[in-house]
Amino acid sequence: MFLFTAPEAERDVKGRYSLKKNSDFRRLYAKGKSTASPYLVVYCRKNRLEHNRTGYTVSTKLGHAVVRNRVRRRLREIVRLNTGSVKPGYDLVLVARSRAVGAEYKKLEQAYLTACRKLGLLREAAE
Repeated sequence: MFLFTAPEAERDVKGRYSLKKNSDFRRLYAKGKSTASPYLVVYCRKNRLEHNRTGYTVSTKLGHAVVRNRVRRRLREIVRLNTGSVKPGYDLVLVARSRAVGAEYKKLEQAYLTACRKLGLLREAAE
């Protein structure tokens, strides 16, 4: 029998900390801060942990599974590459909007970083 500590139980196969429970998503939608851009909406809330947990929402309105999975993969990669520039200790939910389907990668990344800046999640530049 395996017993996992809380942080290990939240990790997925590739070692990312992710939000999976509906209650976590609902709590962020109801009590978290948010900001929107034409490409995505970002919700955040402190989580009392030493790491960030991230969830992704891509509606069926955006297209079939192939299209939705492509958007989700791109968002995951953006979050992975910018992990070092975001303060730890937050739950984040990224909600893809319809423009995210045809958007260039750089525009999606810029939208994510702008949203994090508005929410006060970016670390100060090292001086």
